[in-house]
Amino acid sequence: MLSVIETLNQIFMQSFENAGYDRELGRVTVSNRPDLCQFQVNGAMGGAKLYRKAPLQIANDVLANIPQNDIIKDINVVAPGFININVKDEFLYTYLNGMLTEDKCGFENKEAPLTVVIDYGGPNVAKPLHVGHLRSAVIGEAIKRLNLFYGNKVIGDAHLGDWGLQMGLIIHELKQREPNLCYFDENYQGEYPTTPPFTLKDLEEIYPSASKKSKEDEEYLAHARQATKELQDGRTGYRALWKHILDVSLPDLKQNYSRLDVDFDVWFGESDAAPYVKDMVQMMKDKGFAYISDGALVVDVKEETDTAPIPPCIILKSDGSAIYETTDLATLVQRQKDYKPDRVIYVVDKRQDLHFERVFRCALKTGIVPTNTDLSFVGFGTVNGKDGKPFKTRSGGTMKLSELLDTVEAKVSIKDSENMPQEELKKLSEIIALSAIKYGDLQNPCESNYIFDIDKFASFEGNTGPYILYTMVRIKSILSKLNLNTTSQITTFSSSTERDLALSLIKFSHILTETVKKDAPSILCQYIYEVSNKFNAFYHNKKILAETDQNTLQSLVALITLTLNILDTSINLLGFKAPDKM
Repeated sequence: MLSVIETLNQIFMQSFENAGYDRELGRVTVSNRPDLCQFQVNGAMGGAKLYRKAPLQIANDVLANIPQNDIIKDINVVAPGFININVKDEFLYTYLNGMLTEDKCGFENKEAPLTVVIDYGGPNVAKPLHVGHLRSAVIGEAIKRLNLFYGNKVIGDAHLGDWGLQMGLIIHELKQREPNLCYFDENYQGEYPTTPPFTLKDLEEIYPSASKKSKEDEEYLAHARQATKELQDGRTGYRALWKHILDVSLPDLKQNYSRLDVDFDVWFGESDAAPYVKDMVQMMKDKGFAYISDGALVVDVKEETDTAPIPPCIILKSDGSAIYETTDLATLVQRQKDYKPDRVIYVVDKRQDLHFERVFRCALKTGIVPTNTDLSFVGFGTVNGKDGKPFKTRSGGTMKLSELLDTVEAKVSIKDSENMPQEELKKLSEIIALSAIKYGDLQNPCESNYIFDIDKFASFEGNTGPYILYTMVRIKSILSKLNLNTTSQITTFSSSTERDLALSLIKFSHILTETVKKDAPSILCQYIYEVSNKFNAFYHNKKILAETDQNTLQSLVALITLTLNILDTSINLLGFKAPDKM
């Protein structure tokens, strides 16, 4: 189905062209004054300077060229040149009934499917997920689901941090504590133990301790860097320890992502790109892109149009070891080989903007990816406490993601609901908590910092996930009580609040397209909040269960069924779901 905006665009773009103006001026938008009209065209103002005519004259010329149609109810030209539009109820009925019967609530992607890789994990192994990992997981999962719904082929990659200095720090710290372990004996010839010499709890203590020491002791840091290089160079004992670290860490990471209902198609790490580094570096040297600067191998990525300094992209450090730029570029080599993506999206802290700008420029300049590959950086802001500083535990430490989930689940815990068994109550609390966390995050523009206010996010009132769920459960309850034929059609609007709801519902395809094209789940959040508000205004105005006219009742059932379908589709795209009752 064409979206309503697309349908109206066809009429008004042709009308502008028929009147002798650029057809692009005829693009239609949803009215920002719904008290005056449903849709509007503002192109007459844009054409005034181009054609040296008054906007009002251009708008009237267009009005005279509107073809006969069964869509538009009335058009008004308002000074200085706005074209205000209302559509016929009969058109709305037909369109809404199409949404009821079509797959995806009538959404249809008109563009060729793309192959999209989304990099939205980035956790470091040997460290528990903390609140700083929340946004990457939640935003990335939503963008992945939205692209899949859009019809694209999508590969979600966890991109584990498993090959950098943190590995060297753990290995060196472990060597300090237990130097007699066989992993540190360079002459050891036997099989390495299958049981790790540490637990997950041990790792969670070892890494912070090693990190703290490295900041205070230059010699300690140098040893850790040497251990990192030896790991990357293939020292067998260190590789065995590294595998133990992965084996201990990954199950915990997967469990925490599972609680967030976040799923990756591949769990590749930086180490998976390591085999591509040597040939990549040689290619850059052979083609004259890479050169030595202060001992490091670098590639210039500055462009003539740059107004601010852009440092070179570092390919190898002076000791020959790889860094983030190296593995990110090698990962693109791997992704190009495996998937040939049209687009690669990185959902990462916005403070990494310069890093990815250099990596993208280097990848395109050196031919690692074709020049038509879209390399996109979706940078997100921080999750802050009420004091405006990064969210912490009460004791001031960084809060683990598991602790955050536990805290919100306890906050929304429902003690009793229609005598539900305790197991069902627990599951209900988990569903509501996930909606509170994900919607609380996604309703904010990705690039914005936001305050994680548990009381606000867990509320069943206002712009919150639980409010959206409560609206959906209300609709489910009405439909359950009526138990009418689900093949009902919308044939009438018995109140203005019904029409208001319908006008929100018909925007679904347009909203979804905007959300995907802008990588902005907040647009979809704003939309379902609008739909929920429109439904609740309609619900309080119209006593659905008391309606006695069967034709009107069937139409009402169709309208609220479509409302539920759109809300259900939308929250699934955002990464959470609704219970059947509360």
